[in-house]
Amino acid sequence: MPTIELKNIGNHVFSNLNMKVFDGELLVVLGPNGAGKTTLLNIITGLVSYEGTVLFDGVPVDKTATNERQIGYLFQNLALFPHLDVASNVGYSLKIRGKKKEEIAQEVDELLKLMKIEHLKHRYPKNLSGGEKQRVALARALATSPKVLLLDEPFNSLDSGMCKCLRRKIRQIQREMGITTVFVTHNLTDAEEMGDRIVALNSGKIKQVTSKMFNDATATDNGNHSQSFQDCLHCTIDCYCKGTEEDYESADSPACRM
Repeated sequence: MPTIELKNIGNHVFSNLNMKVFDGELLVVLGPNGAGKTTLLNIITGLVSYEGTVLFDGVPVDKTATNERQIGYLFQNLALFPHLDVASNVGYSLKIRGKKKEEIAQEVDELLKLMKIEHLKHRYPKNLSGGEKQRVALARALATSPKVLLLDEPFNSLDSGMCKCLRRKIRQIQREMGITTVFVTHNLTDAEEMGDRIVALNSGKIKQVTSKMFNDATATDNGNHSQSFQDCLHCTIDCYCKGTEEDYESADSPACRM
């Protein structure tokens, strides 16, 4: 997966912005409304005009069309098609790329299984909860096997309990697939739980960069590491990460693991 470099970026928000996202990293960009977070994602995607250079693995992509940059983009408003069921939403980008129906069906089934939403295959967005819509939108963003994943404040409309489960799921998928990922948020908890590094952005300027080291377990307050299952054990929301008591007692259990 590519390393992303932004060099001397300027537009109506930024002035001479320079930053790097490393190969396979999950970089969190943290900042208040109006800081420039969404504009940053749109620059990487090529959806807005800018001066300067965006490079993937040292190669400029400024003249590369958005649909050729191999980017999966999870928009803040999710942008699911209301007239399409879950399977059709997830497979939409595969269809417009001319894949055969059999290939699309197989890949969609794999993505639904990955997100644990196989049972929602034939539902329409109006019949989905907030957490279910998030999982469908993420599956759609992953459908084209992107090398870069951009996430624009995906938890804004969700309650805190649901966010905890989805944070773990996104982090797990990002690690397994090794996708270079930029996650923007105004929520410090999102940033602390998910980021390999955190970039604090305000008024179009980088104010601070913080590095964090993550292992397969979640850090506890005393600096040790232990499995963090308590948030999901008695979960009653639609996070689909609930396990048995035995799952939570086993150190090898995959249930709800980061």
